[in-house]
Amino acid sequence: MYFLWPLLFLHVSALHRLALYGNDRVKQGTHEGRVRLVGHLPSSGRVEVYHDGQWGTVCDDGWEMAEAQVVCRQLGFPGAISVTPGGQYGEGFGPIWLDDMNCKGSESSLSECNFKGWGVTDCTHKEDAGVVCETGTNMSSDRQFSVDNSLGLSHDLGLLFDSGDGCDFIVNVQDISEQAEFAICVHRLLLNIYPELNITNDSGNLTVNVSHTCHPHVSAFFRYLYTRQIDVSTTSAQCLHQLAFIFGVKNLMGDVGRAFTLLLPEDSTFRTQVSMYEYGVRTGDLVLQENVLQYLSWNCEFLMSSPVWSTISFPMMDALVRRSDLIVKDEAFLLEALERWIQDKGDEISTDQQASLLNHIRFLLIPVDKLYDMQFSSSVLHQNHEKLYITGLLMGFQFNALPFSRIRKKVDSMSSEYLPRIYTGDEWSLSINDTTVDYQYYHHYRYVQNNRIQTFSTSAHPSALYREQKVQWQAQVFLTAQECSNNGISCYAFPFARLLTYGNQDRYTSTVRYSNRLILSCKNENNVFHVQDFKNDIAVIPNNSTMGLPNPCPDDYTFTFVVRPEYI
Repeated sequence: MYFLWPLLFLHVSALHRLALYGNDRVKQGTHEGRVRLVGHLPSSGRVEVYHDGQWGTVCDDGWEMAEAQVVCRQLGFPGAISVTPGGQYGEGFGPIWLDDMNCKGSESSLSECNFKGWGVTDCTHKEDAGVVCETGTNMSSDRQFSVDNSLGLSHDLGLLFDSGDGCDFIVNVQDISEQAEFAICVHRLLLNIYPELNITNDSGNLTVNVSHTCHPHVSAFFRYLYTRQIDVSTTSAQCLHQLAFIFGVKNLMGDVGRAFTLLLPEDSTFRTQVSMYEYGVRTGDLVLQENVLQYLSWNCEFLMSSPVWSTISFPMMDALVRRSDLIVKDEAFLLEALERWIQDKGDEISTDQQASLLNHIRFLLIPVDKLYDMQFSSSVLHQNHEKLYITGLLMGFQFNALPFSRIRKKVDSMSSEYLPRIYTGDEWSLSINDTTVDYQYYHHYRYVQNNRIQTFSTSAHPSALYREQKVQWQAQVFLTAQECSNNGISCYAFPFARLLTYGNQDRYTSTVRYSNRLILSCKNENNVFHVQDFKNDIAVIPNNSTMGLPNPCPDDYTFTFVVRPEYI
């Protein structure tokens, strides 16, 4: 499904400009012989055909499955399910264009069938024909959640929409290529409360352009305008968000943005995620922007190695390099990737923009040996911004050589330049890949052998002052209550993770604190789907339903323990 996103987002600005037109635009953009369905679903409704500059209906005399098949295929559906004679979808307006239809079923359009002649009929609108078309979709496996902003609005409003009683305004829904269209009858009073639409008393209809794949979800959106209630799925989310943007329904945009989170892990190329972010910027959806940035920050190393890295815009890169939740090997690794991005962009990135990005590199956190090597580099950033580069190197050397109590006086307490990101280099992290429970037997008694308890050591802090002073750690992952019991603890959820220190670590508590992280990723895929803080040495891992992202590999993922020392 992810491949739909770039297509949708590519046209969203144009769609917004073209989305809302009055009656004149409808006439100019409509082609002779086209058909549409007027109802509350794009796949069923009263059949209308366009001729001589206006829409008209079809009489149900001779209206059978062959005719219905032609209509449904003309509209892009696989075929017809049934015919609905006798004005079942309400009485239409204007001329009755077609009567005594006689189709073979193989025609490409309804107007190719035999009929009396345009406008030649003895029928009334009580005999307007309708169809029910096949949709060819299976929604059974689609993940859904409900949005309820009704605040006590009457359920009767939903029934009013369903019935169509008294509706006095037609919304024509078509795609930007004008190859498919259907119409919904709504109440003018409802749309008058949305100033973005510029509805006037003289307006008789409205045209909304959305991609053809969004047509099945338009009816649910309009029903939301009546009831403020809707079920959102991963299939419908992108379309509902686009419609909410067009109509200016900010609350629904934010709520639907939650469903986008479910789509983030589905594209390993990162094209979808980058498109999502740019779309979020254009629509002003801050929630969507944050969700995407968090996911890309967690998967930053994989993003850097993908072809998409060189396509990222300056605003997006600027937002990324500011973040402290970037997961990278070390700060030097991030700087190298940034320099590669700038080189790929060439003249597209100004020197001022380069300087802005360089200012967000945390030179203080680069190991001193790498700082030394960097002063001899000939990178584009170094050449174009030698003064900034040297200033960053000098600050890095000072941070490594002086006690933080001396440096603190010159550092803004709100500054992030001396705070670590999530560095996964070997000297700061440990990964546990074993997610099996190994049962052992001793004298006929069964016990659990836990292979997920490992020890490692780190420096007390990355600065040179503490580089040789080590802190011992023990990483623990428990999958069963028996494992916890064997280690003298009581676990209340699984998996259960702890990161303990032992030895002489207390000697650093007055100057260094540890804001450690647990990274959950799929064992055989480049996909970080959750990052958890440690509180009192424990990382409480939420279950799949409460995680921000779906857990794509609940029984086969990797636990990465990351030590993050900070000066205090």
